[in-house]
Amino acid sequence: MLASVLVVLAVLTVRSRFDDPDLWWHLKTGEIIWTTHAIPLADLFSYTSNHQALIPQEWLAQVAIYGACKWGGLSGLMLWLCLFTGALLVAGYGLCSLYSGNAKVAFVGAMAIWFFATIGFAIRPQMIAYLLLIAELVLIRLGRTRNPRWFFWLPILFAVWINCHGSFILGIALAGVFLFTSLFSFQMGSLVSQRWDPRCRGMFMLAMILSVAALFLNPVGIKQILYPFDTMLNMHILLGNVEEWAPLQLSDARGVGLLVVLLCCFLLVVVRRTELFWDELLLLALGTWLAASHLRMLAVFGILAAPVLSRQLSTSWDGYKAEEDRIWPNAAFIGLSMLVALLAFPSRQNLEKQVEDQSPVKAVEFIKANHLSGPMLNDYSFGGYLIWAAPEYPVMMDGRTDVYEWSGFLGEFGNWAMLQSDPNALLQKYRINFCLLARQSPMARVLPLLHEWKIVYSDNNSVILMRTAPGSRAEE
Repeated sequence: MLASVLVVLAVLTVRSRFDDPDLWWHLKTGEIIWTTHAIPLADLFSYTSNHQALIPQEWLAQVAIYGACKWGGLSGLMLWLCLFTGALLVAGYGLCSLYSGNAKVAFVGAMAIWFFATIGFAIRPQMIAYLLLIAELVLIRLGRTRNPRWFFWLPILFAVWINCHGSFILGIALAGVFLFTSLFSFQMGSLVSQRWDPRCRGMFMLAMILSVAALFLNPVGIKQILYPFDTMLNMHILLGNVEEWAPLQLSDARGVGLLVVLLCCFLLVVVRRTELFWDELLLLALGTWLAASHLRMLAVFGILAAPVLSRQLSTSWDGYKAEEDRIWPNAAFIGLSMLVALLAFPSRQNLEKQVEDQSPVKAVEFIKANHLSGPMLNDYSFGGYLIWAAPEYPVMMDGRTDVYEWSGFLGEFGNWAMLQSDPNALLQKYRINFCLLARQSPMARVLPLLHEWKIVYSDNNSVILMRTAPGSRAEE
């Protein structure tokens, strides 16, 4: 019954989150793989990347996203998002129940996961990564407490994970934490470490060796395994300028929530004398560091912290007793929950309206109807939609910031977009003939002031400007 409540919550949370800017280039890549049966290893969409080599670290997730679109169009994509959001919350609830042994308290943990994971709910491969992270923690818990054979599902999990999202490296790091702490047995006040049974530890170590070997089951081998390290160590512009990679502000609601969860965990140790296991402390520290460094990692913090909090609260609420179940009231409530979820699912017209509100739908129609000729300069947030809706117009920029940082273009475009360079320099260098900009962008206000440019189209979210002077047109 509580799981059905989480499904309703999932639908209500994401029903208005359909149009993520990165959805569209994921969708286009998935279509290419689906139709050609080949994984692109170089950029096909931009004229500024010089066919930059790609690391296809999300190709399997992209195929899954396109499969949902091919099956059900926009509604199929929304169903994909609802299913993965619901699965994430229900799986998180199961994880917290497994840790705490209390199906009621576990609901509090599931709500904590929901609160922090709302930062990343979107039709993107990271949804699959969140689910795989929870699955890893479940398998490790089952292997420790029930049967070590559960560990041997981990290589399969990692073979899927590395082809869905670069966060597989976090899963390897978490396994390393568990393996490290399994070697020690001590008690320092309320901090406890329990050495694993040698047979259990040996089987876990073997499973992890196989998991590392499984990482090589990817299209480009070692390059795909090293991709996360390259992102963290070398992509300074990406990490420093993209909002989801920004540090957490403690004044933010989720920042306050993070402090509250940590405070609860440590107060329970002091006030109620609950134990805190060493592996839990290390996972809390890792999750806090990741979330404090990057907003998008708040979801990871929630997934790591919720089971710890649930276990510490396990005696605060009477446990579930199957013999006291009232089956028909529960069944009626589950049925009502499913009905609410069905009624809350957005219509196709609603989804189309969301796309039109966030993406340059009408502007693309204008470009095609008037046969505007490129090269085109487009707003960063519009690049993904253009890749999907107007593939005949190569984009200047889109959400694949790793591609543009590798090619050296990201910094150049960032300086132009933020008015930190001569506005004409980039336009002249690439012989831009028209620009498609977000209405609120700084350049949408600057370009009309330049004598060579005039507005030929505008709506609530986009502006098109064309060059009026023939001297710098692309065909010269």
